[in-house]
Amino acid sequence: MTTTLPAAPAGVDPLTALDRLDPIGLRELTERASLQTRVDRKYVVPLTDLPALLAGLEAGARVLEIDGGRSFAYESVYFDTPELDSYLGAARRRRRRYKVRTRTYVDSALCWVEVKTRGPRGCTVKERLPHDIHARAQLTGDATVFTHHVLAEADVEPPTTRDELTGTPLAPTLISRYRRTTIHLPATDSRTTIDTDLEWVDPVDGGRVRFDGHAIVETKTGSTPSSTDRLLWRHGLRPVRISKYGTGMAVLHPDLPATPWRRVLDRHVLPAVA
Repeated sequence: MTTTLPAAPAGVDPLTALDRLDPIGLRELTERASLQTRVDRKYVVPLTDLPALLAGLEAGARVLEIDGGRSFAYESVYFDTPELDSYLGAARRRRRRYKVRTRTYVDSALCWVEVKTRGPRGCTVKERLPHDIHARAQLTGDATVFTHHVLAEADVEPPTTRDELTGTPLAPTLISRYRRTTIHLPATDSRTTIDTDLEWVDPVDGGRVRFDGHAIVETKTGSTPSSTDRLLWRHGLRPVRISKYGTGMAVLHPDLPATPWRRVLDRHVLPAVA
C-alpha cells in the first residue's frame, strides 16, 4: 500500500527530523559500514517530503557527526578521455564501464582519487587513494598509476589517448558540489546518504546548473535492501537511474546520448533547472 506523505511547512529545514537521532563517529561508521563493494539504490525525493520520510527511519539509526556538524560539503571532479569513454560507457550500458574522480571532503580538507568499476551481479566496486587537495582538478603521476592498476584489475582497458591540453589520458570534464548527510542503519550495518544543494559545473567553460528543490537519497547496502529502501517503497518512491556524472553531463551538454537517465531528466531534473 502506498502512503501519502504530508508536506513540510514552508521554510522548515528538511533535515531537522534528524536532530532526534544519536550521533555516530566517522571511525565507527567506517568500521561497521565501509561498504566499498555494495549495491547502490538512488531516489529523487522532493525536499518537502523529507521530514515525514526521515521520521520513519528504523529504531537505532544514527547520523554521522564530526566536530558537532552533521551536514558536510563535498566536491567531486570527474575525469574522462577526450572521446568521453567513461561517460559513453555508462550511457551505452557497457559491462566494463568505469568512473574516475577526485572526491574532496571540503570541511575536513581531505581528498581522494577514486575509481569505480562494476563487480559481480551489478554491484559497485570503489577503490581509492589519498590525493593532494590542491591538485584535485588533475591526476598526478601516482593517481594515474593507481587508476590504470585498478582498471586493469577489473579487466577494463585503461585509457591511452592523451588530451591535447593536459597531456594526460584523462582530463576534468565535470565538477559536482553538494552537501551530504549520512545515516547508519544498525539492522543491516548499511548507510543512507542524503545529498542536497547539488550543483554541476563545466570546468572548461564555467557553465553551471543547480538542481534545487530535491534531495538525492542513496542507500548503500549488501545484497539485501535496507529499511530505508522499504520505507521509500511504502511511500511510492522507487529507485531511479541518476548519476551525478552522467546526469550532470547530460544537462550541461544536451547533445550527448543520455538514454539511461532520460526518465529522471524529463521527470525531475530538467523541470527543476529550467
